[in-house]
Amino acid sequence: MSKKLIPTLDSNDLERVTSPLDKAYTLPASAYTDADIFNIEVEEIFHKDWICIARSEQIAAVGDYLCVDLPHQPLIITHDMNGELHALSRICLHRAMPIAEGKGNATRLVCPYHNWTYNLDGQLRSAPMMDDVEHFERENCKLPEISLEIWHGFIFVNMSKDPKPLATQLEGLNARIHNYHFEDLVIADTLEFDSNWNWKILVENFMEAYHHIGTHRGSLEPIFPAKNSQIPDNNNEPWTFLEMPGESDESEALSSFSCLSQDQRKSLFAANVFPTLLFAASNLSGIWYQVTVQSEKKFNLKIHLLLHHEMIGNLPAKALQKMMGELNTIHEEDISANKGSWAGLNSSLTKQGRLSLFEKAIWQLNQMWVQRITHSKTRASD
Repeated sequence: MSKKLIPTLDSNDLERVTSPLDKAYTLPASAYTDADIFNIEVEEIFHKDWICIARSEQIAAVGDYLCVDLPHQPLIITHDMNGELHALSRICLHRAMPIAEGKGNATRLVCPYHNWTYNLDGQLRSAPMMDDVEHFERENCKLPEISLEIWHGFIFVNMSKDPKPLATQLEGLNARIHNYHFEDLVIADTLEFDSNWNWKILVENFMEAYHHIGTHRGSLEPIFPAKNSQIPDNNNEPWTFLEMPGESDESEALSSFSCLSQDQRKSLFAANVFPTLLFAASNLSGIWYQVTVQSEKKFNLKIHLLLHHEMIGNLPAKALQKMMGELNTIHEEDISANKGSWAGLNSSLTKQGRLSLFEKAIWQLNQMWVQRITHSKTRASD
Protein backbone atom coordinates (compact mmCIF):
# COMPACT_ATOMS: atom_id res chain seq x y z
CA MET A 1 0.00 0.00 0.00
CA SER A 2 1.17 3.54 -0.66
CA LYS A 3 2.15 5.84 2.16
CA LYS A 4 -0.25 8.48 3.32
CA LEU A 5 1.41 11.69 4.44
CA ILE A 6 -1.73 13.10 6.03
CA PRO A 7 -5.37 12.01 5.78
CA THR A 8 -6.65 12.06 2.16
CA LEU A 9 -3.28 13.22 0.76
CA ASP A 10 -1.42 10.42 -0.97
CA SER A 11 2.31 10.38 -1.72
CA ASN A 12 1.59 9.41 -5.33
CA ASP A 13 -0.51 12.54 -5.71
CA LEU A 14 2.38 14.64 -4.44
CA GLU A 15 4.83 12.99 -6.81
CA ARG A 16 2.65 14.20 -9.68
CA VAL A 17 2.62 17.70 -8.22
CA THR A 18 6.40 17.85 -7.75
CA SER A 19 7.26 16.49 -11.19
CA PRO A 20 8.93 18.91 -13.65
CA LEU A 21 6.50 21.45 -15.07
CA ASP A 22 6.02 19.71 -18.41
CA LYS A 23 4.93 16.56 -16.55
CA ALA A 24 3.27 18.15 -13.53
CA TYR A 25 -0.28 17.92 -12.22
CA THR A 26 -2.39 20.19 -10.05
CA LEU A 27 -2.80 19.66 -6.33
CA PRO A 28 -5.34 16.93 -5.50
CA ALA A 29 -8.86 18.05 -4.64
CA SER A 30 -8.43 17.23 -0.95
CA ALA A 31 -5.69 19.88 -0.71
CA TYR A 32 -8.48 22.43 -1.11
CA THR A 33 -11.47 20.77 0.54
CA ASP A 34 -10.16 18.83 3.54
CA ALA A 35 -10.41 20.47 6.98
CA ASP A 36 -7.54 18.37 8.37
CA ILE A 37 -5.24 19.64 5.63
CA PHE A 38 -6.30 23.20 6.36
CA ASN A 39 -5.38 22.72 10.03
CA ILE A 40 -1.90 21.68 8.93
CA GLU A 41 -1.73 24.74 6.65
CA VAL A 42 -2.44 26.87 9.70
CA GLU A 43 0.40 25.27 11.65
CA GLU A 44 2.97 24.94 8.87
CA ILE A 45 2.20 27.99 6.70
CA PHE A 46 0.13 30.67 8.41
CA HIS A 47 1.94 30.33 11.75
CA LYS A 48 5.44 30.01 10.25
CA ASP A 49 5.61 32.07 7.05
CA TRP A 50 5.57 35.85 6.71
CA ILE A 51 1.94 36.92 6.24
CA CYS A 52 0.95 40.31 4.83
CA ILE A 53 -1.72 41.92 6.99
CA ALA A 54 -1.71 45.69 6.29
CA ARG A 55 -0.15 48.67 4.54
CA SER A 56 2.06 51.10 6.44
CA GLU A 57 -0.16 54.08 5.59
CA GLN A 58 -3.02 52.39 7.47
CA ILE A 59 -1.15 52.86 10.75
CA ALA A 60 1.01 55.88 10.03
CA ALA A 61 0.29 58.12 13.03
CA VAL A 62 1.36 57.75 16.65
CA GLY A 63 -1.50 56.09 18.52
CA ASP A 64 -2.95 54.33 15.49
CA TYR A 65 -4.06 50.73 15.91
CA LEU A 66 -5.48 48.18 13.48
CA CYS A 67 -7.05 44.82 14.31
CA VAL A 68 -6.24 41.97 11.93
CA ASP A 69 -6.56 38.21 11.99
CA LEU A 70 -4.40 35.23 11.22
CA PRO A 71 -6.14 31.85 11.29
CA HIS A 72 -6.79 31.03 14.98
CA GLN A 73 -4.95 34.17 16.14
CA PRO A 74 -6.47 37.66 16.48
CA LEU A 75 -3.83 40.41 16.35
CA ILE A 76 -3.63 44.14 16.89
CA ILE A 77 -1.01 46.28 15.12
CA THR A 78 -0.10 49.37 17.13
CA HIS A 79 1.96 52.52 16.52
CA ASP A 80 3.24 53.32 19.99
CA MET A 81 4.12 56.66 21.54
CA ASN A 82 7.80 56.20 20.60
CA GLY A 83 6.96 55.69 16.92
CA GLU A 84 7.49 51.91 16.97
CA LEU A 85 5.13 49.41 15.36
CA HIS A 86 4.09 46.28 17.25
CA ALA A 87 2.19 43.14 16.27
CA LEU A 88 0.47 41.96 19.45
CA SER A 89 -2.04 39.35 20.47
CA ARG A 90 -5.25 41.24 21.03
CA ILE A 91 -6.49 38.75 23.61
CA CYS A 92 -6.58 40.06 27.20
CA LEU A 93 -4.29 38.26 29.64
CA HIS A 94 -7.12 38.03 32.19
CA ARG A 95 -10.15 36.18 30.77
CA ALA A 96 -9.29 35.95 27.04
CA MET A 97 -11.51 38.82 25.89
CA PRO A 98 -10.48 40.67 22.71
CA ILE A 99 -9.25 44.07 23.85
CA ALA A 100 -10.20 45.93 20.66
CA GLU A 101 -11.98 45.65 17.33
CA GLY A 102 -11.61 47.52 14.06
CA LYS A 103 -9.20 50.44 13.93
CA GLY A 104 -8.66 53.75 15.65
CA ASN A 105 -6.28 56.00 17.51
CA ALA A 106 -5.65 55.82 21.26
CA THR A 107 -3.05 56.31 23.95
CA ARG A 108 -3.87 52.96 25.56
CA LEU A 109 -5.91 49.81 24.99
CA VAL A 110 -8.68 48.99 27.46
CA CYS A 111 -10.29 45.56 27.66
CA PRO A 112 -14.08 46.10 27.67
CA TYR A 113 -14.68 43.15 30.03
CA HIS A 114 -12.87 44.17 33.25
CA ASN A 115 -11.00 47.34 32.19
CA TRP A 116 -7.52 45.84 32.19
CA THR A 117 -5.49 48.52 30.42
CA TYR A 118 -2.41 48.11 28.21
CA ASN A 119 0.15 50.49 26.74
CA LEU A 120 0.52 50.43 22.97
CA ASP A 121 3.64 48.26 23.30
CA GLY A 122 1.50 45.60 25.03
CA GLN A 123 2.68 46.23 28.59
CA LEU A 124 -0.08 45.92 31.18
CA ARG A 125 -0.68 49.36 32.63
CA SER A 126 -3.42 48.72 35.18
CA ALA A 127 -5.63 45.90 36.42
CA PRO A 128 -8.47 47.11 38.66
CA MET A 129 -8.99 45.42 42.03
CA MET A 130 -6.02 43.07 41.65
CA ASP A 131 -3.85 44.56 44.43
CA ASP A 132 -4.61 41.78 46.92
CA VAL A 133 -4.02 38.89 44.51
CA GLU A 134 -0.98 36.95 45.70
CA HIS A 135 2.07 36.97 43.40
CA PHE A 136 0.29 39.08 40.77
CA GLU A 137 3.02 41.22 39.21
CA ARG A 138 1.64 43.76 36.79
CA GLU A 139 5.10 44.63 35.45
CA ASN A 140 5.56 41.04 34.26
CA CYS A 141 2.32 41.02 32.26
CA LYS A 142 2.62 41.89 28.60
CA LEU A 143 0.62 40.91 25.53
CA PRO A 144 2.51 38.35 23.40
CA GLU A 145 4.31 40.04 20.51
CA ILE A 146 5.32 38.53 17.17
CA SER A 147 7.80 39.63 14.50
CA LEU A 148 6.88 42.46 12.14
CA GLU A 149 8.59 43.64 8.96
CA ILE A 150 7.74 46.26 6.34
CA TRP A 151 8.55 45.59 2.69
CA HIS A 152 7.63 48.15 -0.01
CA GLY A 153 4.94 49.55 2.29
CA PHE A 154 3.39 46.15 3.01
CA ILE A 155 3.32 45.10 6.68
CA PHE A 156 4.13 41.44 7.33
CA VAL A 157 3.99 39.45 10.54
CA ASN A 158 5.47 36.09 11.46
CA MET A 159 4.51 33.91 14.43
CA SER A 160 7.77 31.91 14.42
CA LYS A 161 10.10 32.55 17.35
CA ASP A 162 13.11 33.60 15.28
CA PRO A 163 12.09 33.92 11.62
CA LYS A 164 14.51 34.54 8.80
CA PRO A 165 14.20 38.19 7.70
CA LEU A 166 11.74 38.58 4.85
CA ALA A 167 13.61 41.08 2.68
CA THR A 168 16.59 38.76 2.21
CA GLN A 169 14.24 36.11 0.80
CA LEU A 170 12.75 38.46 -1.81
CA GLU A 171 15.84 39.84 -3.55
CA GLY A 172 14.82 38.39 -6.90
CA LEU A 173 11.32 39.85 -6.69
CA ASN A 174 12.63 43.20 -5.48
CA ALA A 175 14.74 43.51 -8.63
CA ARG A 176 11.57 43.17 -10.73
CA ILE A 177 9.38 45.68 -8.92
CA HIS A 178 11.71 48.35 -7.52
CA ASN A 179 10.89 50.81 -10.36
CA TYR A 180 7.29 50.91 -9.14
CA HIS A 181 8.12 52.27 -5.66
CA PHE A 182 5.15 50.67 -3.94
CA GLU A 183 6.24 52.36 -0.72
CA ASP A 184 4.99 55.67 -2.23
CA LEU A 185 1.50 54.34 -2.93
CA VAL A 186 -1.52 54.62 -0.67
CA ILE A 187 -4.97 53.06 -0.65
CA ALA A 188 -7.37 55.15 -2.74
CA ASP A 189 -10.48 52.95 -2.51
CA THR A 190 -11.48 49.39 -1.61
CA LEU A 191 -13.87 46.66 -2.73
CA GLU A 192 -14.75 43.87 -0.30
CA PHE A 193 -15.98 40.33 -0.93
CA ASP A 194 -16.79 37.41 1.36
CA SER A 195 -15.56 34.39 -0.57
CA ASN A 196 -16.89 30.91 0.11
CA TRP A 197 -14.17 28.78 -1.44
CA ASN A 198 -10.57 27.81 -0.71
CA TRP A 199 -7.96 30.57 -0.61
CA LYS A 200 -5.58 28.73 -2.97
CA ILE A 201 -8.10 28.91 -5.80
CA LEU A 202 -7.91 32.72 -5.71
CA VAL A 203 -4.11 32.76 -5.45
CA GLU A 204 -3.71 30.39 -8.39
CA ASN A 205 -6.18 32.33 -10.52
CA PHE A 206 -4.36 35.60 -9.75
CA MET A 207 -1.02 34.14 -10.83
CA GLU A 208 -1.83 32.92 -14.34
CA ALA A 209 -2.95 34.71 -17.50
CA TYR A 210 -3.96 31.49 -19.25
CA HIS A 211 -7.57 32.08 -18.15
CA HIS A 212 -7.68 35.41 -20.00
CA ILE A 213 -8.71 33.48 -23.11
CA GLY A 214 -11.87 32.25 -21.39
CA THR A 215 -12.78 34.13 -18.22
CA HIS A 216 -11.55 37.55 -19.41
CA ARG A 217 -11.89 37.15 -23.17
CA GLY A 218 -13.69 40.49 -23.52
CA SER A 219 -11.80 42.45 -20.86
CA LEU A 220 -8.15 41.54 -20.23
CA GLU A 221 -7.41 39.24 -23.18
CA PRO A 222 -7.57 41.96 -25.89
CA ILE A 223 -5.19 44.17 -23.89
CA PHE A 224 -2.91 41.59 -22.21
CA PRO A 225 -3.08 38.43 -24.35
CA ALA A 226 -2.45 35.16 -22.54
CA LYS A 227 0.01 33.99 -25.21
CA ASN A 228 2.39 36.84 -24.33
CA SER A 229 2.55 36.09 -20.59
CA GLN A 230 5.87 35.11 -19.02
CA ILE A 231 6.82 33.59 -15.65
CA PRO A 232 10.48 33.77 -14.56
CA ASP A 233 12.31 31.32 -12.32
CA ASN A 234 12.17 32.30 -8.67
CA ASN A 235 15.38 30.46 -7.70
CA ASN A 236 13.56 28.79 -4.78
CA GLU A 237 12.68 32.12 -3.18
CA PRO A 238 9.11 32.36 -1.76
CA TRP A 239 7.56 34.41 -4.55
CA THR A 240 6.06 34.11 -8.00
CA PHE A 241 5.88 36.74 -10.73
CA LEU A 242 3.66 36.97 -13.81
CA GLU A 243 4.52 39.47 -16.53
CA MET A 244 1.81 40.31 -19.07
CA PRO A 245 3.10 42.44 -21.96
CA GLY A 246 0.36 44.65 -23.39
CA GLU A 247 -0.69 45.49 -26.91
CA SER A 248 -0.47 49.28 -26.41
CA ASP A 249 0.66 51.98 -23.98
CA GLU A 250 -1.72 52.99 -21.23
CA SER A 251 -2.39 56.68 -20.67
CA GLU A 252 0.49 58.32 -18.85
CA ALA A 253 -1.59 61.29 -17.74
CA LEU A 254 -2.76 59.52 -14.58
CA SER A 255 0.26 57.29 -14.04
CA SER A 256 1.29 56.54 -10.45
CA PHE A 257 4.80 55.64 -11.61
CA SER A 258 7.50 57.88 -13.02
CA CYS A 259 10.46 55.49 -13.25
CA LEU A 260 9.15 52.69 -15.48
CA SER A 261 10.95 51.39 -18.52
CA GLN A 262 9.24 51.48 -21.92
CA ASP A 263 8.35 47.79 -21.61
CA GLN A 264 6.98 48.26 -18.10
CA ARG A 265 4.72 51.09 -19.29
CA LYS A 266 3.09 48.64 -21.68
CA SER A 267 2.82 45.75 -19.23
CA LEU A 268 0.73 44.46 -16.40
CA PHE A 269 2.39 42.35 -13.74
CA ALA A 270 0.99 40.21 -10.95
CA ALA A 271 3.08 39.00 -8.02
CA ASN A 272 2.70 36.76 -5.01
CA VAL A 273 4.73 36.55 -1.84
CA PHE A 274 3.83 33.13 -0.51
CA PRO A 275 1.30 32.43 0.74
CA THR A 276 -1.21 35.26 0.40
CA LEU A 277 0.27 38.62 -0.59
CA LEU A 278 -1.17 39.31 -4.04
CA PHE A 279 -0.37 42.59 -5.75
CA ALA A 280 -0.23 43.92 -9.27
CA ALA A 281 0.54 47.06 -11.25
CA SER A 282 0.12 48.55 -14.67
CA ASN A 283 1.40 51.95 -15.77
CA LEU A 284 -1.69 53.50 -14.18
CA SER A 285 -1.95 52.10 -10.65
CA GLY A 286 -1.18 49.39 -8.17
CA ILE A 287 -3.61 46.83 -6.81
CA TRP A 288 -3.47 44.86 -3.56
CA TYR A 289 -5.64 41.80 -2.97
CA GLN A 290 -5.80 41.49 0.83
CA VAL A 291 -6.67 37.90 1.72
CA THR A 292 -7.83 37.02 5.25
CA VAL A 293 -8.11 33.24 5.45
CA GLN A 294 -10.82 31.91 7.76
CA SER A 295 -11.20 28.18 6.95
CA GLU A 296 -10.63 25.68 4.16
CA LYS A 297 -13.80 27.01 2.51
CA LYS A 298 -13.92 30.68 3.40
CA PHE A 299 -11.82 33.84 3.23
CA ASN A 300 -12.42 37.57 3.12
CA LEU A 301 -11.03 39.54 0.20
CA LYS A 302 -10.42 43.27 0.05
CA ILE A 303 -9.28 44.64 -3.29
CA HIS A 304 -7.42 47.91 -2.72
CA LEU A 305 -6.63 50.38 -5.47
CA LEU A 306 -3.17 51.85 -4.80
CA LEU A 307 -2.23 55.25 -6.19
CA HIS A 308 0.74 57.54 -5.69
CA HIS A 309 0.13 59.63 -2.59
CA GLU A 310 0.34 62.86 -4.61
CA MET A 311 -2.59 61.74 -6.79
CA ILE A 312 -4.94 61.33 -3.83
CA GLY A 313 -7.27 64.30 -3.69
CA ASN A 314 -6.42 65.37 -7.25
CA LEU A 315 -8.03 62.44 -9.04
CA PRO A 316 -11.43 63.33 -10.51
CA ALA A 317 -14.27 61.38 -8.91
CA LYS A 318 -15.37 59.98 -12.27
CA ALA A 319 -11.86 58.67 -12.95
CA LEU A 320 -11.78 56.89 -9.58
CA GLN A 321 -15.24 55.44 -10.14
CA LYS A 322 -14.16 54.16 -13.55
CA MET A 323 -11.07 52.49 -12.12
CA MET A 324 -13.04 50.86 -9.30
CA GLY A 325 -15.71 49.75 -11.75
CA GLU A 326 -13.10 48.05 -13.91
CA LEU A 327 -11.64 46.27 -10.87
CA ASN A 328 -15.11 45.10 -9.89
CA THR A 329 -15.83 43.82 -13.40
CA ILE A 330 -12.61 41.82 -13.53
CA HIS A 331 -13.22 40.28 -10.12
CA GLU A 332 -16.85 39.45 -10.89
CA GLU A 333 -15.54 37.49 -13.87
CA ASP A 334 -13.03 35.76 -11.58
CA ILE A 335 -15.75 34.96 -9.02
CA SER A 336 -17.57 32.91 -11.62
CA ALA A 337 -14.38 30.95 -12.39
CA ASN A 338 -13.46 30.50 -8.72
CA LYS A 339 -16.92 29.28 -7.76
CA GLY A 340 -16.89 26.87 -10.66
CA SER A 341 -13.54 25.41 -9.65
CA TRP A 342 -14.70 25.07 -6.03
CA ALA A 343 -17.80 23.14 -7.09
CA GLY A 344 -15.67 20.89 -9.27
CA LEU A 345 -13.13 20.22 -6.52
CA ASN A 346 -15.96 19.03 -4.28
CA SER A 347 -17.17 16.55 -6.90
CA SER A 348 -16.47 12.89 -6.20
CA LEU A 349 -15.07 12.05 -9.65
CA THR A 350 -12.60 14.96 -9.80
CA LYS A 351 -8.96 13.97 -10.35
CA GLN A 352 -5.73 15.91 -10.62
CA GLY A 353 -5.37 17.87 -13.87
CA ARG A 354 -2.33 18.57 -16.02
CA LEU A 355 -0.77 22.02 -15.86
CA SER A 356 -0.17 24.20 -18.89
CA LEU A 357 3.29 25.65 -19.42
CA PHE A 358 1.54 29.03 -19.02
CA GLU A 359 0.75 27.98 -15.42
CA LYS A 360 4.35 27.88 -14.27
CA ALA A 361 3.56 30.18 -11.35
CA ILE A 362 0.99 27.68 -10.07
CA TRP A 363 3.64 24.97 -10.31
CA GLN A 364 6.01 27.18 -8.28
CA LEU A 365 3.30 27.81 -5.67
CA ASN A 366 2.60 24.09 -5.46
CA GLN A 367 6.25 23.30 -4.76
CA MET A 368 6.22 25.72 -1.83
CA TRP A 369 2.95 24.30 -0.54
CA VAL A 370 4.13 20.68 -0.68
CA GLN A 371 7.42 21.56 1.00
CA ARG A 372 5.68 23.17 3.94
CA ILE A 373 2.80 20.76 4.31
CA THR A 374 5.07 17.72 4.40
CA HIS A 375 7.68 19.30 6.67
CA SER A 376 7.75 17.42 9.99
CA LYS A 377 4.32 16.02 9.15
CA THR A 378 5.09 12.74 7.47
CA ARG A 379 2.88 10.08 9.02
CA ALA A 380 3.54 6.75 7.41
CA SER A 381 0.77 4.19 7.35
CA ASP A 382 1.46 0.91 5.64
